[in-house]
Amino acid sequence: MYRSLDPEQIVETVRRLKDRVEERFPKSGLGQVAQELHEVAIDVVARTDSINRPHVVLRAASTLTVLGLIGALAALLYKLRLDPGEWTWLSVIQVMESAIYDIVLLGAGLFFLLTLEARVKRRRALKAIHELRSLAHVIDMHQLTKDPHVMLDDGPRTAASPLRRLSRYQLARYLDYCSEMLSLLGKLAALYVQRFDDHVALAAVDGIEDLTNGLSRKIWQKIAMLEGADKAGH
Repeated sequence: MYRSLDPEQIVETVRRLKDRVEERFPKSGLGQVAQELHEVAIDVVARTDSINRPHVVLRAASTLTVLGLIGALAALLYKLRLDPGEWTWLSVIQVMESAIYDIVLLGAGLFFLLTLEARVKRRRALKAIHELRSLAHVIDMHQLTKDPHVMLDDGPRTAASPLRRLSRYQLARYLDYCSEMLSLLGKLAALYVQRFDDHVALAAVDGIEDLTNGLSRKIWQKIAMLEGADKAGH
């Protein structure tokens, strides 16, 4: 029961996070990102079901093609048969050379067909994982200007300085929500390889995990700075 991720529970967690962000920061850019994350989560569940579902048409076409190639090879070998009196070293070498060449071509064709479904699924998974990577950077952009240094030091503003309307508590919650969204992005990416055993897709998911973990660490450094200031009484 607890050895795999539950897609529906992840979607529900994202929905609750979206509601929390909207309630805390109504009509904010972060709320729109949370809404987008919820829509992406729903789409991820549908995509993973589609990717994991057997491609019946593709499998049938591959099977028929494989049988056709085997039949063609058998027919070719039948045509190359020789009468006992015609066997010579030269004829044997010619037959073996032709048979080996055809077997190599057949093996390459079989490998292509037998891995075709996996490659189609891999391409779809990688495209979807790339969308999650882009969303992770969008989330990071929203926390980029939320700098605790400015709030704690209260230095002079410039004309180009971003508006900072958040209190210290609101800033901590804002950063925490960003960290939660990044963590959930990693879990959504993991859904793509939970039942799809492909080393390329798995490496891409690991890359998403590394990215979101790295971005979350930067956010938690900011949160730790705020908490340290509160304990110091600043």
